[in-house]
Amino acid sequence: MKILSIFGTRPEAIKMAPVIHELLRHSNQITSRVCVTGQHREMLDQMLGFFGIRSDYDLNPMQTQQSLSSLTSLTLLNLQNVLEDFQPDWIIVQGDTTTAFASALAAFYKRIKIAHVEAGLRTYNLHSPWPEEANRHLASVLCDAHYAPTQESVNNLLAERAPSHTIVKTGNTVIDALKWVIAKIDQKPELKNALAQQYSFLSPDKRLILVTGHRRENWESGLRRMFEGLKAIAQRDDVEIIYPVHLNPIVLNQAQAILQNQPNIFLVEPADYLAFIYLMQRCTLIVTDSGGVQEEAPTFGKPVLVTRDTTERPEAVHAGTAKLVGTDSTVIKNEITRLLDDPIAYQQMSTAHNPFGDGQASRRIVKDLLTRSTEPSKLHKLVESQT
Repeated sequence: MKILSIFGTRPEAIKMAPVIHELLRHSNQITSRVCVTGQHREMLDQMLGFFGIRSDYDLNPMQTQQSLSSLTSLTLLNLQNVLEDFQPDWIIVQGDTTTAFASALAAFYKRIKIAHVEAGLRTYNLHSPWPEEANRHLASVLCDAHYAPTQESVNNLLAERAPSHTIVKTGNTVIDALKWVIAKIDQKPELKNALAQQYSFLSPDKRLILVTGHRRENWESGLRRMFEGLKAIAQRDDVEIIYPVHLNPIVLNQAQAILQNQPNIFLVEPADYLAFIYLMQRCTLIVTDSGGVQEEAPTFGKPVLVTRDTTERPEAVHAGTAKLVGTDSTVIKNEITRLLDDPIAYQQMSTAHNPFGDGQASRRIVKDLLTRSTEPSKLHKLVESQT
């Protein structure tokens, strides 16, 4: 079986890394290749090196201030040559990126089967998150195997009439990656010491708030409001805020304009995955618009305030590990204050269980792929019969 894994962003790389390593463990049955689109060029390369993954194909379609239309069309066109060269039986895409949607469409046009890791996440609001919610829906229509992280994701796919035999509940591969990193840190005290030295400017006597923010739907005014709320919290003497700033100029410029040179706020370059895991372990709470962080933080017992109005990961909210707070500066300030000053509220969020898996998702995905035939899918047969 020939399988091509395609991804382009840092989160995709993290969540695909365990799958790729599991594919390589079955090299007697699977020929595995990796194609990257470079949607997050610098951060992607960082992850490839960290997980020891070599790309066999690199589309590198990114341009300065690139539109989504340009990214989609270039990925679609460039991937055509890769698919013709390798001729995979399956491609694997992950999540909700433009890379995932464009790659699924390219494979569909070539009559190649498509497996979707982290399938079935939904807000049912096409504008939140944007354009990720549309990417998820569009990719799902084309897929032959849906690897859903939770039962809620399974239920979403069934409600959309995805054939039940194409859906497998696997857990989320991000937990696989997280457990691998935790073990790596625990096994090497010198590594932990190096990470502590890297962030030696943080005070051991202050509670740390870890922040991430980059979502497109927040670019216009949401980020500015969120930053104003953080600026207000930073006036406290008992906290520090660390924000590894996304490299997108729209995000970076707003962060620097509002937060730079503020007391108790550290704007730092994007942390590599190992460093970010260290910061999650080190912090008191997290303020984020990231989906992956909502999945990772419960492993460490860290409350998550989600600066969005909707989430495709309602399991975290239902479990009590995350809370939607939007981007209103006053709401953000008040919710952070509540967690800092109310021990009971903090304990309720920090002791909830992680609903996203047990670290065995990659094994389940590859095991399922090995059981599936390389015959054309029912969807492709239907298309052929109508053309």
